[in-house]
Amino acid sequence: MKKTYLLIIIIIIIIILILLYARYIGTSGLIVKEYKVINKNLPNDFDGLKIVHFTDLHYGRTTDEDEVTYLIKNINDLNPDIIFFTGDLIDRHTKLTDKQEKFLKQALSGLNAKIGKYYIRGNHDTYFKSYFEIMDKANFINVNNNYEIIYSSNQDKIFIGGIETEVEGNPDYSLIEEHLNNEENNYPYTILLLHTPDYFDKIKNFNFDLILAGHSHQGQVRLPFLGSIYNAVGSKKYNEAYYKIKNTDFYISGGIGTSTLSFRFFNRPSYNLYRITKK
Repeated sequence: MKKTYLLIIIIIIIIILILLYARYIGTSGLIVKEYKVINKNLPNDFDGLKIVHFTDLHYGRTTDEDEVTYLIKNINDLNPDIIFFTGDLIDRHTKLTDKQEKFLKQALSGLNAKIGKYYIRGNHDTYFKSYFEIMDKANFINVNNNYEIIYSSNQDKIFIGGIETEVEGNPDYSLIEEHLNNEENNYPYTILLLHTPDYFDKIKNFNFDLILAGHSHQGQVRLPFLGSIYNAVGSKKYNEAYYKIKNTDFYISGGIGTSTLSFRFFNRPSYNLYRITKK
């Protein structure tokens, strides 16, 4: 009987230690995941393009001001050409104060990119009327259900589109569809930002060269050999770091913060760095 009680106590202690690790250690220690993306159709002037993609800060849950400040310094040290943010800046359970809103505007405005900074909206962002104002004040360009074209000095061009997460689950890509279906608009390289990765199946016929998404947190809690143990709605099908589907390079970032549960396990906070090259 004593051995049974001892075993139960040991199991309880192990569970408590795992939870403490997942809460306080698993949610810290920022990682940069680097990828080389090769596409021979990339315009010459953009060969070597350096893109930083971050997502899912869920500020106010396990991500605080110190971590945001460190993230921004870390990104700036990479000297990126383009910065993309794919949604969920603030956790929906956060009671955002004026002071916090001011901090986010100032902090995000400190991010530096040679060409530009672009963003879309995630599902948690829909709870905050000030989301667009925060991002616009931080000098991010809104490609939410819209697009932008970037040009080089030699008039080489790249298409950048974005699709936000719709509450009803039906993405609005009408402007993107209309533009790309126009025969006069021809782009050697196209990039699409998604928040919800499972939207891929709705837009895969556009054959984007590069798609970047967030939302899944890659499961947030992962186990060796098993991967993610729970995948949120909108990332049931696509929740791993990378997919190659026909000619599309499809990357999903594990994100910075946490959602629903304030734990990360075998899945440290991270953002992605892509080096886009012709060969």
